[in-house]
Amino acid sequence: MAGTTLQADFWLSEYITPWDLYAHGITRILAHRQTPFQEMYVVETGAYGKALVLDGKWQSCTGDEFLYHEGLVHPAMIAQGAPRRVLVLGGGEGATVREVLRWRSVERVVMVDIDGEVVAACREWLPEMHQGALEDARVEVVIGDALEFIANTEERWDVIISDLTDPIESGPAFQLFTQEHYRQVQSVLAPDGFLALQAGPTAPAEMHLHTRLVKTVGSVFHQAQSYLCHAMSFGSPLGFILASPRSFSTRPDPVAVDRLLAEQTIGGLRLVDGETLLGMLQTPKHLREAIAQETQIYTLSAPPKPFGKGSLS
Repeated sequence: MAGTTLQADFWLSEYITPWDLYAHGITRILAHRQTPFQEMYVVETGAYGKALVLDGKWQSCTGDEFLYHEGLVHPAMIAQGAPRRVLVLGGGEGATVREVLRWRSVERVVMVDIDGEVVAACREWLPEMHQGALEDARVEVVIGDALEFIANTEERWDVIISDLTDPIESGPAFQLFTQEHYRQVQSVLAPDGFLALQAGPTAPAEMHLHTRLVKTVGSVFHQAQSYLCHAMSFGSPLGFILASPRSFSTRPDPVAVDRLLAEQTIGGLRLVDGETLLGMLQTPKHLREAIAQETQIYTLSAPPKPFGKGSLS
């Protein structure tokens, strides 16, 4: 391209659709291994700092991870008001737990991740993300299957946060995006509890995964609300879902939210305040209409099958 100087010879290319890809220039590979579950890279990029890549798909990076992790965690925590017990499914970088621990009310956090090698690599190579959160006395890290953990837990959780890899059929997470799984989640959630989950891209050409997940979650929970994350290192806005067995407002009072955050958290938020939360929960018209028209629900017999993996070259 005229006037542009490329400064990377090594590229992470992730397919967005069969006709589109998004590429990051990689300056250094910090860690690489094929675990029993997935292929993992920790890399340095030219524009977005250090990043975790699983099965060729971008997970998060130091440059804009606060947009993702704050957006995933705090809407559910705010809606609950004073969560004490929080369960995190996935979340190997430790940044989701970091955000949970901002809440003074939190007494216990369990993070369940199936891939201990990824968790260990993130502990070593991504301290900017976890900031020591996994060593906090309130945190228990379980290396194991989230399905198995939920089936066996006797606790009732105030907030459950699903911070999982995309549901690639050959990967470890696709069963955790089905109606059967969300029924299990609801069974271990407190009556006034909240579920938050990463729920796929929302660009018009690729939003079918998100719309079907909203319908799937909504088939189990009393209310399921789509909202967006604009961490643009993903190449496309990501969708989140906030759900609960009870009704909740999608038009929270910004002043009341700011007061709650001042009283209940240790501060340090860069994205979320009352005004931001109000905006996040206003789902764009085109996406609301697509969700309303969606009919497919993901089940174990008909799970999601997103397009493609990425590649490093």
